Amino acid sequence: MAAGYLEILRARHATRLLAGTLVGRLPNATGAIAIVLFVRAEGGTYSLAGALAAVYGVSNAVGQPLLGRLVDLHGQPRVQLPAAVLSALAMAVFAFVGVGPLPLAYAAVAAAGLFTPPLEGGLRALWPSVLRREDQVHTAYAMDAVAQEVMFTVGPLLVTLCTALWSAQAALLVLNVIGVLGALSVVLSPPSRAWRSAPREAHWLGALRSRGLLALLGAFLFVGIALGSITVASVSYADDHGGDAVYGWLMAGLGLGALVGGLVYGARQWAGEPARRLTVLVALLAVCYLPLMLMPGTVSMVLLSVLSGVFLAPVIAVAFVLVDRHAPRGTVTEAFSWLVTTFTVGASVGTGLTGPVVETGGTLWGFAVPGVAGGVSLLVLLATGRVLAASAGGAVVAASSENDPNRAVEPRFSAGDRA
Repeated sequence: MAAGYLEILRARHATRLLAGTLVGRLPNATGAIAIVLFVRAEGGTYSLAGALAAVYGVSNAVGQPLLGRLVDLHGQPRVQLPAAVLSALAMAVFAFVGVGPLPLAYAAVAAAGLFTPPLEGGLRALWPSVLRREDQVHTAYAMDAVAQEVMFTVGPLLVTLCTALWSAQAALLVLNVIGVLGALSVVLSPPSRAWRSAPREAHWLGALRSRGLLALLGAFLFVGIALGSITVASVSYADDHGGDAVYGWLMAGLGLGALVGGLVYGARQWAGEPARRLTVLVALLAVCYLPLMLMPGTVSMVLLSVLSGVFLAPVIAVAFVLVDRHAPRGTVTEAFSWLVTTFTVGASVGTGLTGPVVETGGTLWGFAVPGVAGGVSLLVLLATGRVLAASAGGAVVAASSENDPNRAVEPRFSAGDRA
């Protein structure tokens, strides 16, 4: 199983790019919880903490595709590093000023979210130029999805550790400094400095002019809703079955399931049409959400949470393949950033929607939301299957070393290639 991943990591620059991207994304992965802990340490209310975290999240969702478009236009180093520094400086302002002058606090967290560098989309744009072979790129997408689960598991632990050892203010500062160092490692790498987006057609919609990408984003909005709703419903379940410790186990189980599913999925090559495979995987994802409604004892519920996460990373990995296929020429970073934004918005909608559902109908109906959302995502994929299966307008040949061995461009693969 590990052979495919080891082959990727042995490729020149691959380990540096993956590690640097994960480290660079730590401030984003930990931003919401770090803000909440800091506001509470400053004596702010839960409502204020939630509002500031929400502003950070919304600003991040807005900034990712905008910065992604700038990366496509101007290259990675000229956008990623300045954005990382500006985001860290804004969070430093928030850490030193606190919640006293509220307008400044809101402005600071908004700027921190807005300027969060699109390292996630940037890495996926780099994989084809680093690995060259299509089967390796698809394995890298799966490994990327698995790495996300590790980061979102380890990140909150680092926040709480920094807070326990020093303070919530120190956690904000330290993690953002680490994030800048991660971004620096990426943008100083030869693949990042050499990468150039393919020539693009000037269009105000950018990547969103692709019907295939819009169809994929529509489906992934509901995948995000499902994931966000589970986090809220799990809090309600934990309140009746042991409190915060149980909630932690449920979230760890969800992450473990995604980790195992991603490792298994990426360990082999998959024949056939990726759009059809995504439909099957989303159907399995939706089905695996349904047993959560049984709400058994704690141990069984943790096992069901593991099951509910098994198909998440494979779904994300196939989505990466389809984004690469349907992104219009010259918009690949922006397209991947739109996927991040859509997923983030969906998760926010899911948390906001499930709270009233739980208060009105109880925990059972809260766990019904992810199943329903997964079903809607499946319907979107079924309705747009032909669009997703279509070619994005022809293949773009991978970067060739015959003309300029030091210049990497945005390689693309044809719709007929093995996925």
